[in-house]
Amino acid sequence: MSNNYCVIMAGGIGSRFWPLSTTRKPKQFLDILGIGRTLIQQTFDRFNKIIPAENIYIVTNELYKDIILEQLPELKDDQVLLEPAMRNTAPCIAYATYKIMSKNPAANFVVAPSDHLILKEDAFLATIKKGLDFTENSNNLMTLGIKPSRPETGYGYIQINEADNAESGVISKVKTFTEKPNLELANIFFESGEFLWNSGIFIWKGDTIKEAFQSFELEIDTTFSKGTPLYYTEKEADFVSEVYPSCKNISIDYGIMEKAKNVHVMAADVGWSDIGTWGSLHEHLERDGDGNGLTHANTLMYDAQDNIVNVQEGKVAVIQGLEGYIVVDTENALLICKKEEEQRIKQFVNDIKLGHGEDFV
Repeated sequence: MSNNYCVIMAGGIGSRFWPLSTTRKPKQFLDILGIGRTLIQQTFDRFNKIIPAENIYIVTNELYKDIILEQLPELKDDQVLLEPAMRNTAPCIAYATYKIMSKNPAANFVVAPSDHLILKEDAFLATIKKGLDFTENSNNLMTLGIKPSRPETGYGYIQINEADNAESGVISKVKTFTEKPNLELANIFFESGEFLWNSGIFIWKGDTIKEAFQSFELEIDTTFSKGTPLYYTEKEADFVSEVYPSCKNISIDYGIMEKAKNVHVMAADVGWSDIGTWGSLHEHLERDGDGNGLTHANTLMYDAQDNIVNVQEGKVAVIQGLEGYIVVDTENALLICKKEEEQRIKQFVNDIKLGHGEDFV
């Protein structure tokens, strides 16, 4: 039996990708890149090359159970862990950890989001294998740090010790975690060579993360420890429904990683993007001669440059005279928004909820 496991976090709503991403079908379940596989299917395919399918678990909102089992038929019901409420990444990771360890106390984990893009897959898998070997043989928590290619304000940063270097594959002790910086600070981070982007991908042995929960988030530890006799039984769902809504809403970064002293980071150059916004997607779409990223070929562009256009299959779109816009057409919504103003999409979604109800979001 392999002791290596993968936990894929798939509970987010992805509102920055509205109107394509909605509460009923968030972006992780969409083929955003137009390649025939959804983001969660790509994530599963990637990890399944080094971890057996029976050791891959998905944590998601209970709304999405059916769509996950439809998109990932390789999984059994008990590999899909259902959250009755959104409580950020620390409870989500604790639930998966304590459930899996009730079956295999020697479990060694990689924990990853469901909606990231990895362009250099071989390099990524080699990095994950190296990380799993490292955590298997040491009591350290590890995160994957991405070597920055630019001063980016949209990511958190990890500072390493000055004596270490940020070359791919090097494992360093973490000095500090820093939240998303302004542009001036991002430039300083980038030029210093001491900072990596925080990928949100983690590797650790089950015992090590359990000890961290006991030290820094005892309430979460106590909650999920109580479920040990119930996991993989018909009583699991009732137990989770009872305890989950009262869990603290906290990320694994704030709850554990920023407090623990045994945190290491491995630098990685793997063609990573969290595809968090339409703008970040634009970099990865095939573009025409005028820089327009089109997800379907049935779009005619006239005097138009640097746009992102996503229209439903079966429709023809004609775009004339636009420059630097996001145009997304779905069955019941149309978004036309300046790329530089895309951070306002979350506000648009909130306004729609207030003015028109949940049906459109």
